[in-house]
Amino acid sequence: MTRLIVSPSPHTYSGESVPRLMYGVIISLLPAFGVSVFYFGIGMLIVTTVSVLTCILFEYLIQKYILQTKPSHLDGSAILTGLLLAFCLPANIPFWMVIIGALAAIGIGKMTFGGLGNNIFNPALVGRVFLFISFPVAMTSWPEPGQWMQYTDAATGATPLALMKEGVAMRPAGEILSEMPSFLNLFLGNMMGSSGEVAAFALLIGMCYMLYRRIITWHIPVSILGSVFIFTGILWLVNPDQFANPLFHLLTGGLMLGAIYMATDYVTSPMTGKGMLIYGAGIGVVTVLIRIFGAYPEGVQFAILIFNGFTPLLNKYIKPKRFGKEVAHG
Repeated sequence: MTRLIVSPSPHTYSGESVPRLMYGVIISLLPAFGVSVFYFGIGMLIVTTVSVLTCILFEYLIQKYILQTKPSHLDGSAILTGLLLAFCLPANIPFWMVIIGALAAIGIGKMTFGGLGNNIFNPALVGRVFLFISFPVAMTSWPEPGQWMQYTDAATGATPLALMKEGVAMRPAGEILSEMPSFLNLFLGNMMGSSGEVAAFALLIGMCYMLYRRIITWHIPVSILGSVFIFTGILWLVNPDQFANPLFHLLTGGLMLGAIYMATDYVTSPMTGKGMLIYGAGIGVVTVLIRIFGAYPEGVQFAILIFNGFTPLLNKYIKPKRFGKEVAHG
């Protein structure tokens, strides 16, 4: 009797392999990692090292002793999850919280569904949201840049998004914006925030590398950033005293990191170009709704997880033409 074994999607053949793709994304993150180390020093190094090593360890232990399958902890996916999780965290967060976040990312976000290729939600974002809900104070205490040798005792402050969120109820947005870092500093990352969100220009360099290597396509990043720019631009034009201009929204928070690296995850994003555009536009709109009208100053992580849940529907109803299918001519 012949056994038919069906592997997880995608099923299109290419010369790429999982390790080659994963390590390609890791390489693209190196500029942003360098910028983060420049601003946050030893704290970034500790958080990233703990995150990557524990993600690798938890994936190995779960595969070997719980799932009892051949461990694939060195294929690059666990390392990438660890890096992205570290990029979502404050550089002064205690290392034991990072370990909990790594366990949530790998154990809940990835291995609960059967491992790489089967998970519904982005594992790094699962870990990030788990920590945000469990330790809200630690997850909203952002270290000031330039404290290279400080870790948990670093001086902290609010992110530009949080300052804008708190201030627009009392003062015009333009006045608040004038007291914040310039757009150039925001672009270069000289501000408070998570290790990954402060490096807009470095993240864009990584995106160009991935586009060149064809690791990702333009559809998701462009549709997310474009929808955020258009939506916030309309609000700004309607009432510039209440709403910040669109460039501020593009350069602050985790939008760049989410649009380029989180939302483009192969497993949790749609397979077709049209589906990707709808998915990205939806993430952008929900991000703005949460930022401006919701309770939290940042919403990109929640928006991506919400639309991760819609990905199966987008894949079901927006399909590419079947090979060999005839097209009716009228």
